[in-house]
Amino acid sequence: MSALEIVRIPVLSDNYVWLVHDPASFETMVVDPAVAEPVLAEANARGWPITAIWNTHWHPDHTGGNADIKAKTGCEIIAPAAERERIPTADRLVADGDRVMLGAHVADVWAVPAHTAGHIAYHFAEDGVIFVGDTLFAMGCGRLFEGTADQMFANMQRLATLDDATRVYCAHEYTLSNARFAVTVDPDNRALAERLSAVETARAQGIATVPTTIGDERATNPFLRAPSAAELGRIRALKDAA
Repeated sequence: MSALEIVRIPVLSDNYVWLVHDPASFETMVVDPAVAEPVLAEANARGWPITAIWNTHWHPDHTGGNADIKAKTGCEIIAPAAERERIPTADRLVADGDRVMLGAHVADVWAVPAHTAGHIAYHFAEDGVIFVGDTLFAMGCGRLFEGTADQMFANMQRLATLDDATRVYCAHEYTLSNARFAVTVDPDNRALAERLSAVETARAQGIATVPTTIGDERATNPFLRAPSAAELGRIRALKDAA
């Protein structure tokens, strides 16, 4: 099976849209298109026909490009079943335990509620890839807009079961602010201090810092490392107030 080709498309102020192509089937899907035009332009430049959109949650900066891309390509839109009323462009609704395909590549759907009530992730186990939307960030996690610290802690525990090499594709370039906060709650973590320095250098040069890996997050992410839901909730509240 040929490896997936994954392209980062920066849009808006700090969003990343992911263009995912299977060379064998020539199928191409888009994860969380905030807007349409940059995505269509990138796909056209590569000669990749967009066959599907996969949404992780309903927020407009993840679904705003759905309608235009669908109108121009006829693609199928896959979205979380629990958010059907908020994603009216959806053609297929999926929930935890379902599977979706890109060519021969299989992704398991994970329910990861907390940022939104119906948030999902797409895990390509054989490819060592997971698309997490706004659940896990490099050294951070999503705000608890529609869920609880208990839910987010369960998400972190589930993500922590993945292999260290698993590549994590999140939807925002929040890494620098997350790292600067993380060192305030985990000041004795040498790996974290070193990562902050590397991220500062990268961002000063305009270099993207995602995808990340589960191994890097296991070593440096205070939310993934939190020993309890109460502790995760405490540091989430501190981050919200920062």
